[in-house]
Amino acid sequence: MTESAADALICLAHLGEPGDQVLGAYVRKHGPVATVEAIKSGKSGLRDAAGFYARLGLADPQAAREKCQRIGAQLITRGATTWPTQLDDLGDAAPFALWVQGAAGLRLVALRSLAVVGARASTNYGESVCRDWCATFADAGWTVVSGGAYGIDAAAHRGALEASGVTVCVLASGVDVAYPRAHEGLIARIADSGVVVSESPPGQGARRHRFLSRNRIIAALTRATVVIEASVRSGTTSTANAAMALNRHVLAVPGPVTSPMSAGCHNLIREQGAILASCPEDVLEVLGPLSVTALSRGTDSRLWSIPHLPTDDLSAREKRILDAFPSRGEASLNQLVVDAGLGPMDVAAALGILTAGGFVQASGSKWTHAGRA
Repeated sequence: MTESAADALICLAHLGEPGDQVLGAYVRKHGPVATVEAIKSGKSGLRDAAGFYARLGLADPQAAREKCQRIGAQLITRGATTWPTQLDDLGDAAPFALWVQGAAGLRLVALRSLAVVGARASTNYGESVCRDWCATFADAGWTVVSGGAYGIDAAAHRGALEASGVTVCVLASGVDVAYPRAHEGLIARIADSGVVVSESPPGQGARRHRFLSRNRIIAALTRATVVIEASVRSGTTSTANAAMALNRHVLAVPGPVTSPMSAGCHNLIREQGAILASCPEDVLEVLGPLSVTALSRGTDSRLWSIPHLPTDDLSAREKRILDAFPSRGEASLNQLVVDAGLGPMDVAAALGILTAGGFVQASGSKWTHAGRA
């Protein structure tokens, strides 16, 4: 990409609001340099041309680069070698540039990343699940991406950090403006080992509509989106919808049917085809061969796997005979024939197998339950 094209993209990132598809379509048709020239000349014909023209004084590429140096950030534009190309799947809604702050390289860590998002007004259940699962994802070598908000977002970042993993925080404000302010320390910790990223220029505050547009970046940057607690109508479900529109995997964690904070997850599963995730291994399995088998930190694997019962190895016939046994006392061959509805030869053969397996034991001409039954 030429320097003039990169400068034009930096200008456009200052002129337009995140996710402006009308401006994006104009750039796709005319190119970034011609678009900036048309805005400067007042001949673009764009719906919001007056607003773009009013912002021209803020769109100085050289000043933007100098500010990045002062705050220790990196400015990357579309087409750069460090640009995460999966964002191009957003089409006309793709960002023109990104401001990145942190120790890790965004493009590299995003190759093996998944989004974990959820309610701000989360419950103890949701936060506990989120921290444990995100620690597991980090142990398995996956980058956890979230939005730095209260509730599930913060739990996701903290879970990954506690496992010494990499996490990415996508802000709706500039990378030098911690939002919420109470998470200033958390966002600084994320930058120490991971990445803080925004498509809004430094110094920009968080605005309501920018949270929704920010969510599309979280969805596009990652291979899958995991929703842990969400109300039916929320910014979290908008992230899931964006991921579905991009043909990314969406998984939802079920919760108590009485909890409003799980209603959005249940709706995603029931109405929108989200995959039900009951343990972190469900998520890792969906992520495919790049993933590895990993158990939750500090958790016995038996809590996450279906227990194997002694009767699982029996055939349908043996199970049927065993089920015909009375809960207490003895059963004769004739009684089992009647109760099981099978012929004497089948019952006798099954009793031989059940006896050898330790499920029943003979007592004269009758049989009783044994230890493994």
